[in-house]
Amino acid sequence: MRAAFIKRLTELAAADPRIVLITGDLGFGVLSDFEAKVPRQFLNAGVAEQNMTAVATGMALEGYTVFTYSIGNFPTLRCLEQLRNDAFYHGANVKVVSVGGGFSYGQLGMSHHATEDLSILRALPECTVCAPCSPFEAACLVDALVSRSGPAYLRLERGSPDFVDGPSVTCEIGQARRLREGDACTLIACGGVVAEVVGAAELLKERGVSCRVLSMHTVKPIDAAAIASAASETGGICTIEENTILGGLGGAVAELCLESAIRPRRFLRLGIRDCYTSTVGDQAYLRRIAGLDRNGIADAVRKLIDTPPAHQ
Repeated sequence: MRAAFIKRLTELAAADPRIVLITGDLGFGVLSDFEAKVPRQFLNAGVAEQNMTAVATGMALEGYTVFTYSIGNFPTLRCLEQLRNDAFYHGANVKVVSVGGGFSYGQLGMSHHATEDLSILRALPECTVCAPCSPFEAACLVDALVSRSGPAYLRLERGSPDFVDGPSVTCEIGQARRLREGDACTLIACGGVVAEVVGAAELLKERGVSCRVLSMHTVKPIDAAAIASAASETGGICTIEENTILGGLGGAVAELCLESAIRPRRFLRLGIRDCYTSTVGDQAYLRRIAGLDRNGIADAVRKLIDTPPAHQ
C-alpha cells in the first residue's frame, strides 16, 4: 500500500505545486522518488512529530495541501494535541498518513502496534478517516483526499491482499465496496485485515455459507446505506477491524444502527478486546492469536450465524 500511495501522490504533486509531503525522518526508500521529482514540495521534519504537525498546519493555512507521514502511532497519538488544537480545530487541509496500521510492526512491540488510532482519530470533529484494504483503494483514496478539503487520516498497512482487486470497481469517500455476495451474514471490515475477511468468506462458502463482504475503507463518514442494506437483506452483521473494538469501525456501525432504528438479526464485533497486546510477533501471528485470521473469523461468523436471531 505504501508504494501505491506514494506513486499516486507523486503524480498529483508533479501537477500541483500546492501538494506537500512532510516526513518524520523515515520512509526514505519509499519517498525517494517523490523527493527527486518535486524536491521543493518535500520536507523532513526530523524525529519531531509534534513540530511536523505544527509546520503542516501553518502551510495548510497558507493554501497548501499537506500530507504528514510516519509509522504506527507516531503521526497520530504522539502528536494528538497538535492535531486537535492546531490542525483540526482550524479545519486545516492536513492529511495524516500512518504507515503500519494494526499489527504491521508487530515484532517491535505494543509501542508500534497502531490499534487505537481509528477510534481516536474518528472522535476528532470533521476528520475524514480512511483505512484502505489494498493498493488499489490506497491510490484511489489519495485522489479523493486531495480533492476533499479539510483534515483527514489515511491508515496504511505494509502488506497487499491475496485477492484480486482493481479498476473494474470504483472507490469513493463514504461508499463501501462490495467484494463478495451472500445473504447468510454481512462481514464489514476495513484496512488490511479485509484480506483475511475475504479468505474467511471463501472458507465459509466451502461449508455452504455465503457471506456478503464490504470493504468499509471510509470509517468516517460511514456508508449508512450499505449498513442498512446489510441489516435488512442478510442474516446479520459482523464487523472486523485490526483495532480496538471500542469506538472504531464496530462502534460506528453499532451507533448508526441504533440511532437509525436499524435492527440487524445478529451482530458481532471482532477486533482487539479491551487490553494491550503484550505479545510480540509478526502480523500474521498476532492476527491469529487475536482471532483476526481467516480461520478465527470464519469460526466466529459460523457461531454467530448458528445463534438464534434477536428478531425475525
